[in-house]
Parts: sequence; structure tokens; C-alpha cells
Amino acid sequence: MKFPKSHSLQEIANLLNCEFIGDQNFPVLGMNEIHVVEPGDIVFVDHPKYYDKALQSAATIVLINKKVDCPEGKALLISDDPFRDFNTLTKHFKPFQFANVSISTSAEIGEGTVIQPNTFIGNHVKIGKNCLIHSNVSIYDHTVIGDNVIIHAGTILGADAFYYKKRADGFDQLISGGRVVIEDNVGIGALCTIDKGVTGDTTIGEGTKIDNQVHVGHDTVIGKKCLIASQTGIAGCVIIEDEVTLWGQVGTTSGITIGAKAVIMGQTGVTKSVEGGKSYFGTPIEESREKLKQLANIKKIPEILNKLK
Repeated sequence: MKFPKSHSLQEIANLLNCEFIGDQNFPVLGMNEIHVVEPGDIVFVDHPKYYDKALQSAATIVLINKKVDCPEGKALLISDDPFRDFNTLTKHFKPFQFANVSISTSAEIGEGTVIQPNTFIGNHVKIGKNCLIHSNVSIYDHTVIGDNVIIHAGTILGADAFYYKKRADGFDQLISGGRVVIEDNVGIGALCTIDKGVTGDTTIGEGTKIDNQVHVGHDTVIGKKCLIASQTGIAGCVIIEDEVTLWGQVGTTSGITIGAKAVIMGQTGVTKSVEGGKSYFGTPIEESREKLKQLANIKKIPEILNKLK
């Protein structure tokens, strides 16, 4: 998430009421999660296990809960609770805006687009030309939709990321300030849920078709011309490359990559990254031919045991 204008390190430290290490005029351009940070971004870290990863990342401002040596060309914000202060920044730069109409006056809707009754379109949404949005769809603030997109009834675009920190008194939510971006010629079935990014974009690539009752987690990027069948659950921060097929009831863990033109057979649990151009099946996931051979061999076990007796 980029800020509307550049801010100084001193300004951000004043906003958070925290110490800083570095030039008070050091430029701060935005904030992002570690997997999408760029120079000028703030990244937060609150566990020693991830200090080095954050300090060596592309981010040039690190919001951290311990005074450490500051890498050259970077700056530190010292906080007793980086998670809380990252939320403070999100609320400041991307505050929640309530709605009092079904279609926001700030929404941009292209020529030829049809919006069926009882659909909600939030603030600063952009919808392209010749789209068809069926009834009871909810499109949260800042969502971007391209041309020739079809979205079926009951689908929700832009709900919060499922991202929590465990506290003594319960779970503290990391506030989502990102977007959902739907590219041209995408089809989305009924009752799908696509969460917005925490600070970046959850993206559905051009020409991809999604069946009913599919969930896509925060910051996931789905490539072009993919096919995703019903009841599939895709976790956050997943990269699905072009022309991948996911059959029904596939589930994935977070932070993995599924290579281009891979085929994931039904009810497979994608527990790790897999290469493109191959077919996969099972939990834990394996190439489908190997997995099916294993299942065939398992069926022979009673016969083998009888022979041994």
C-alpha cells in the first residue's frame, strides 16, 4: 500500500509515538507485507526468528520491537508492539468508510455493465465495460474489476484477511488495507469469497474461470486462464501461475506456488509448491500417476498377507 504522498521518518514516528533510528527526513512511501515490500516501504517484525529476513528485505524502513544494528541505507522504527502499530498505520492511511447507499457515488462503472438488484458496490470501486454483476453480490471498497467480467449471485469481493495474532485475552486481527483486482474476461461463480490483501492486491488473472463456492485468501495471485472448480479453498499468499486447473475440493496451504499448466485432481491437499506441466493427486500431494500406483498396491496388501500366512 502506497501513501498518497511521501512522509518523513520523523512524521511516522510521531504518529506512532515511538523511537526511530536513522535520518529524521528519511523518506517513507508506503507499507507492505514482507513478500511484496519495495524500497520506501515499512515492514513490521515482532519475533527474533524473522529479524534478519525483515532487515535484509527490500523494505527500507523496519518496524521492530528491539533496538538492533540498522543496515546501511535503511531506517528503524522501535515499537513495543509492531503488530499494533502496523494496524495504527493502516487505520490512519486507509480508514474504514461507512456506506449509506447501495452503490457508492465514488464508484466508477463502465459502459454496458449490468448490475442486478440488491448488489452492494463500495467506495472507490472501479468496474469496467460490459460486465454482468448478479444479485446480492457485495463488492467492498477499492476493488478493481476489468471488462467483460461475470460475477454470480452471493459472491463477496474484498472481505478481510484471515490474519490474527494470539493475545492473552484472545485474537487480535491484522487490519486489511489492500484490494481485490479482477482482470478482464474473468468468470466468478455463485457464493464465492475473495479476500483483499493485507496491504497489497489479491489478483485474479485475465480469462480465469472460477466455479461456485470457491474461497481465495488474502494476497493470493491467480494467473491467466486458470480453471478452479467448486469447493476449492486457496489460502493466503499463494501464487497460481497461468493455465492451472484445480478440480473440486482442492485445498492449499499458504505461501506456496503452483506452476503453470499444472492439474490438481479433486480433493487434493496442496501442502507444498509443485512444478508446472504435471498432474497431481492426494494428501500429501504427489504426481498423480505415482499416487495412483501406491493406492493400487495398497489394495494388494490383504492378498499378500494371505500368501504369507
